[in-house]
Amino acid sequence: MQNTNLLLGIHPIREALRAGRTLDRVLVARGAAGTKLQEIIDLCRQAGIAVRFVDREELDRLSGRGVHQGVIALGAAHAYSGLSDVLGRDLLLVLDGVEDPHNLGAIVRTAHAAGAAAVIVPERRSAGLTDTAAKAAAGALEYLPVVRVGNISRSLEELKRSGYWIYGLDERGDALYHEVDFTKPTVLVLGGEGRGLHQHVREHCDFVIRIPMAGPIASLNVSVAAGVVLFEWRRRQASAVSS
Repeated sequence: MQNTNLLLGIHPIREALRAGRTLDRVLVARGAAGTKLQEIIDLCRQAGIAVRFVDREELDRLSGRGVHQGVIALGAAHAYSGLSDVLGRDLLLVLDGVEDPHNLGAIVRTAHAAGAAAVIVPERRSAGLTDTAAKAAAGALEYLPVVRVGNISRSLEELKRSGYWIYGLDERGDALYHEVDFTKPTVLVLGGEGRGLHQHVREHCDFVIRIPMAGPIASLNVSVAAGVVLFEWRRRQASAVSS
């Protein structure tokens, strides 16, 4: 059965873009061309919607043999927020390229439980707010805003100008997560699956911290790592209030 969050074909997608519908991303078949298709790409760029060029076989698989004309749009299950909407909150979580929607949903659920004010994701090379992510979030998307930004590094610069301290989590970090002092307002930055933090993102962090591993495996699943550090931050705040 075709996913109800998919739009197939040039005309439906072009009209959705003209109407300002919230779309997560648009997939275009490699080698496809034409003025109407270029108009879709231009509209996406104007609206800040990510465009990916993929093999036609991937579009065939996603469409369930529907007629896609070389282009498919994935609708967002929830609307995104803007960075300005969450500035000034005590704790923000930035995801530097988490591409698995299950991980994104699990992180949103954990971030909400730990008291984070928002999760920030990039437009490109990141999972979006699809039905899969919404299901994994188990209702947390109704309460926790997800902000989508064009560039993580520039967003971190803006957050620094707003007074935030930036803590990147990476297996190559210099300090242990449970030994560093978390200064508010706080931004926690986690890298994508298998890669960790991109170097240019790492350079914008005030501290790069790590979770020590007892065995030979170097790192945790990103959603598990998020839970460890988020609840350590929460524990520190509770201790500060009670002391």
